[in-house]
Formats: sequence, C-alpha cells, structure tokens
Amino acid sequence: MEEVPLAQPELNTMEKSEFEGDEHWPLSGKPYFHLIIGKSNVKPQYQMVVPTKLHQVIPSLVIPTVLSCRGKNWEMSYNGTPARHKKFVSGWRAFVDDNNVKVGDACVFELMECCSTKLVFRVQILKGDFPSELLDKVSLEGESSDAPIVID
Repeated sequence: MEEVPLAQPELNTMEKSEFEGDEHWPLSGKPYFHLIIGKSNVKPQYQMVVPTKLHQVIPSLVIPTVLSCRGKNWEMSYNGTPARHKKFVSGWRAFVDDNNVKVGDACVFELMECCSTKLVFRVQILKGDFPSELLDKVSLEGESSDAPIVID
C-alpha cells in the first residue's frame, strides 16, 4: 500500500491579518495603563478617566488623541486641563460602540506617541475573560472596592 503524504495546512490569512491588525501583542515597554471596564465607561455615561500614573507623562492640555485598535483608528480629544479627572472626550463613545466594549472587558492602553500636539494609544481589548463573580466589585471608576484594578 502506497503512503499518501499528509497535506500541509493552509495558512489562514484571516487569522494572520487579525494578529497583524493589533488583536493582541506583547507590550513594548512604553508607558501604558490597563483597567477593567466599569459602568461609567459605557452606556449611558461613556466616561474614560486616564489614571493618575500617566498624568506625569501626558501634557496637561487638551490634545487631539487617536486610539488604534484592530487595524482601525478612532479620533478624539484628551482633556488634561482639570486638576483631577483627566479624560478622553468627544470620541470615546464611538470607540466603545464600534468595538462592542462591555462592563467587565479588560483594556490595555499603550502610549505610542506623546507630544504637545498629539497622543496615540494602541489598545488591546480582552473580552469576556473577567470572572462574573467579580463584576459586582468593579466600581464606576473601573476599580474594585478592595484594591485598584489598574496596576503598574
């Protein structure tokens, strides 16, 4: 009986392009923050406060900002002028809705470009990996009542 060679698996170009389009990647060593999405980050409030640990890196100005995720870009502004709640405005809602971001999803924001005229963050969204029994402990700011979710 003649041996039939095993067929070589075909390269799935969809998987390759998804990976190349920022699906998940190792961090580069640039400044970043991550958090578990809380109720205030999504409907109906759509608020995204940037954690204090990045305040010393990002200028205290209103700056055009781009979030890059899965090969697409979302333009918005970063409002760094308030003394306290520095946040993404005018565009965060589109990012959340377009990516179907939900309470309990984890997001990693890596600062790829930072100057006085523009910020660029590369964003990873980790969906559905947060244990449901811990969702009740996520406060409106995306932190647990016991300890911050945002970690260095």
